Amino acid sequence: MSTKKILLAGESWTSTAVHIKGWDQFASVTHHRGADPFMAALSGGDYEFEYMPCHIAAEQFPSTPEAFDAYDAVILSDIGANTLLLPPDVWIHSRRFPNRLKLLRDYVRRGGGLVMVGGYLSFQGINGAARFRGTAVEEVLPVSIHPYDDRIEMPEGVDPVVTGAGAGHPALGNVSGGLPYVLGVNEVVAKPDAQVLLALPDGEGGHPLLAVGHYGEGRTAAWTTDIGPHWLPNEFLAWDGFRPLWTGLLDWLCAGKR
Repeated sequence: MSTKKILLAGESWTSTAVHIKGWDQFASVTHHRGADPFMAALSGGDYEFEYMPCHIAAEQFPSTPEAFDAYDAVILSDIGANTLLLPPDVWIHSRRFPNRLKLLRDYVRRGGGLVMVGGYLSFQGINGAARFRGTAVEEVLPVSIHPYDDRIEMPEGVDPVVTGAGAGHPALGNVSGGLPYVLGVNEVVAKPDAQVLLALPDGEGGHPLLAVGHYGEGRTAAWTTDIGPHWLPNEFLAWDGFRPLWTGLLDWLCAGKR
C-alpha cells in the first residue's frame, strides 16, 4: 500500500503571560504544538504528515491547484478562516492573492479529502471568530455551520455513541462502541445527504461528532471535537480504538484520490 500524504494545518497557539511578584513584574511567551500527540498516535503507519502550525500556514498553506494535489487529504484543526484568507501579501502589502478556501473546495471536487476538526477556532468557533460559515469550505463539508458561537462545553464529560449509519461503516475503522468521553464539541447540523457516524446521546442533543459526505469526486468529514486536550481528554488519545478510528477515517477520505 502506498504512503498517503496528509496536510495538517493549524492546532497551534502562542500564549503570553504577565507574572507579578509584589513590586516586580515580567512577561513570558510560550508556543504550543497541539497536534504532536495526535501524529504520534498515528505514527508508523501508511501516512506521511506535513504539519503546518497556524503561523506557518498563514504563509505556506497551498495557493495553487498543483500544490493541493500533492496531498491525499487535508486536515483543518483549530485554524480560523482569517488565517487562510489573509496571507501577508493581502494583509500587509494589499496585493491580490488566490482565495485558498475556494482552492480547497476545488481540490475536494477533483477527488481530494478534507476533514475539519473541532475547536475554539473551527467551524464558527468562540465568539463566532472562526468564521467558516458561508465560505467555500462550508460548501464542501457534510455539515452546515451556525452563524454564532457554536461551542457546547460539557465539563461533566459525555460519552459519544455509534449511530445506525456508523455501524460497520469503513470510516470508523471497525470501532463499534464504548468510546471515551469528550468535554466539548462544535454544534453543527448534518446536511441531508450526509451520514452521521458518531453523535452525542439523544439526551445531550444528539449533535454530530463525526459526519461524512461526498463533494464532486472527493470526500469530506466533520469531527466536531478536538484531536487533543482540552475537549479530547488524554484518555481518549490513549484509547486503543483511537488509532483504528482515525486510520479508518483517513483511508476513507483518501479513497477519492485513487
